[in-house]
Amino acid sequence: MHRRNVRGRISLLVLFTVLSILWLLPSLPVWKSLPQSLRNDLPGGSISLGLDLRGGMSLTLQVLEDKAVSGTLDEIASALSEKGVKPVVSGLSLSFPVPNPATRKTILDWVSSRAPYLQKVTDKDSRLSFLLPQSEVLRIKKHAMTQAMEVIRNRIDQFGVAEPVIEQQGKDRILIQLPGVTDPERAMALIGKTARLEFKLADDSADPATFLNGKTPLPAGEEILYGNPSDKGGGRIPYLLKSRPLMSGDMISDARVAFGQFNEPYVSLTFNSSGSKLFDQITRNHVKQRLAIVLDKTVYSAPVIQEEISGGQAQITGSFSMKEAKDLAIVLRSGALPAPVRILQNVTVGPSLGKDSIRAGLHATMIALVLVLLFMAIYYRFSGVVADFALMLNMLFLMGAMAALHATLTLPGIAGIILTVGMGVDSNVLIFERIREEIRSGRPVRSSIDAGYDKAFLTIVDSHVTTLITAVILFMFGTGPIKGFAVTLTVGIAINLFTSLAGTRIVFDLLSRRSKLERLSI
Repeated sequence: MHRRNVRGRISLLVLFTVLSILWLLPSLPVWKSLPQSLRNDLPGGSISLGLDLRGGMSLTLQVLEDKAVSGTLDEIASALSEKGVKPVVSGLSLSFPVPNPATRKTILDWVSSRAPYLQKVTDKDSRLSFLLPQSEVLRIKKHAMTQAMEVIRNRIDQFGVAEPVIEQQGKDRILIQLPGVTDPERAMALIGKTARLEFKLADDSADPATFLNGKTPLPAGEEILYGNPSDKGGGRIPYLLKSRPLMSGDMISDARVAFGQFNEPYVSLTFNSSGSKLFDQITRNHVKQRLAIVLDKTVYSAPVIQEEISGGQAQITGSFSMKEAKDLAIVLRSGALPAPVRILQNVTVGPSLGKDSIRAGLHATMIALVLVLLFMAIYYRFSGVVADFALMLNMLFLMGAMAALHATLTLPGIAGIILTVGMGVDSNVLIFERIREEIRSGRPVRSSIDAGYDKAFLTIVDSHVTTLITAVILFMFGTGPIKGFAVTLTVGIAINLFTSLAGTRIVFDLLSRRSKLERLSI
């Protein structure tokens, strides 16, 4: 019976070995020396190094969810202001003066169609009041967190970081790990930029300097914003603008870097169909007026509209460097953050620390592996050498599986590999001790081998399954380094279960088929 599936197990072992080598090749130095045609035909998976091994940066951001809530109320107030209503926002409530029945109908119709979630709390002849319910507050906050993670992920993907870690921590925090990032300041500016783009009309009827000292009040519905500080031609110039934006950046379908007449970079915007129609209407209705392009409360340009602009395109010009223009295009293309973010923690890991960690981890792994191999060969003699063979297969399959899964290797992940080595040895010790007991009791060698594997089977499976459950829980609820440990441990346990029960037994089955085993070096 023990010979029945030997060929099948050998075929499986050979298949796993070939696949592991193929998947592991891109992670080895020899990969670059292979012909390009061969590399194109082979799997492209590779093991990425984590933040602690490769260096890079780690950020913890707090999403200011309350700003998303207040922003929702401000948008409602702004929309109703266009209807001639003057709302007052206070906390989570909106209050409207109602001078006549027509205004009342305008407010009630708008709320019914556009914001039915608002709760009416006051309805008097002269005033209407609505409250944003707590259920809607929670929905807005949850949506703000989800959208913030999506926007940040899009920005990082376009920034070109391989294997980033972006995950939620707690209620309002986001952990971001960027292995290999060499310009942390640029990355922080790119990730944290709110990127709220607005088009506002400039008011050239008055000098903005008149209102800067605070003695002269600003006209109703107007504000003062400043130019881009990096713009040498007009940085920190004050602009008097209409507060209400005519158009926002959510209508942008694409943003690209282009070059002007003198090879200076600028950002070219393309609007979606709705945005194209609206921009066409804005430029048609405001010819000979200045239209300010405002990003995060900073005026990047305020050109005069000479004529109606059709085609759904606009430009953001300024004294941009190529890097600044690229980053601006990225944040506009990936969308605006739904709420501002605050950087709570910024840790930069230098590449020298990463090299030290790799060296120490590799040394620890090699020392552990060599000591285990020597112990097994000395203590269990030939059977120990067989166990060493299975252990080396275990390591090969583990690294091949990690490459196939595009897993990220971290320092705790190396610890998981070392623990897998220990569990592989433990499994073989259980099997060999059972075989020894059977041989001492006088049973034939072949029967002792079968009995040793059969009796150790349940114990090995039980220990592996319980450890596997622990590793899965660590992966589900752990973060960062804990997940790295859980990944290598999970994959290693699954592979070790196969190599310890099938890998070593194949050798004994082959020996018994070639000759009658009367003695076993164990």
